[in-house]
Amino acid sequence: MTAVLVHGVPETTTLWDPLRTHLSGNVTTLGMPGFGSPPPDGFEPTMERYASWLGDELAAIDGPVDLVAHDWGAILSLKVLADPPDGIRSWALDMGNLDDDFAWHDLAQVWQTPEAGEAFMEGMLAVSDEERAGLLIASGVPESGALEMAAGIDRTMADAILTLYRSAVDVGRDWGPGIDRIGGPGLVIEATGDAFRAPHSAARLAERTGAEIATLDGCGHWWMLDDPAGAARVLNEFWAS
Repeated sequence: MTAVLVHGVPETTTLWDPLRTHLSGNVTTLGMPGFGSPPPDGFEPTMERYASWLGDELAAIDGPVDLVAHDWGAILSLKVLADPPDGIRSWALDMGNLDDDFAWHDLAQVWQTPEAGEAFMEGMLAVSDEERAGLLIASGVPESGALEMAAGIDRTMADAILTLYRSAVDVGRDWGPGIDRIGGPGLVIEATGDAFRAPHSAARLAERTGAEIATLDGCGHWWMLDDPAGAARVLNEFWAS
């Protein structure tokens, strides 16, 4: 089996480095094009294109896959898992439910707003890595990973984020119905301190998919940085079961 880790926004594959050291078996990471690596020529960073990319990447992996995905990686996984490629053995996501009433968090709404989103990104790119890390810490990124995350944010990523979020204004209506086709074994990771997810949405996703829920007490949105050993223990136990 191969554990495949998929990051979110505004991150690169380095997000998973602390967790990887505690995971058993073969582990690989997938980096979203434009997030730490240049996108292929002609790649449009929309939610549909990223979902197609993720499905292709997973299909190309030889052997059973244990998928672990965070943030936008988890949203893309919900789309892919609705009609999964062969070889997906299990999944573990930290995303909650998508439905018609899904509402984006405040920062996402800024990114989705023309001019306001561009102004935000210009401000982020104009400061030093250290200053940018301070902004990330204020949003909940643990100090241990903030500087590395800040250093990965560049013009390519900023432009990709704006295009991605603006393609996803109605992601609940567009992709939500497909959740009812998702089977298991599945694990919904619920970090109790995640300020970017609506209350009860993890329980609703578990209900619709038949998944288990793993509660990470005291962890926030970046649970793999808050407690990598504890998170790895939850994943290793899930895979062993």
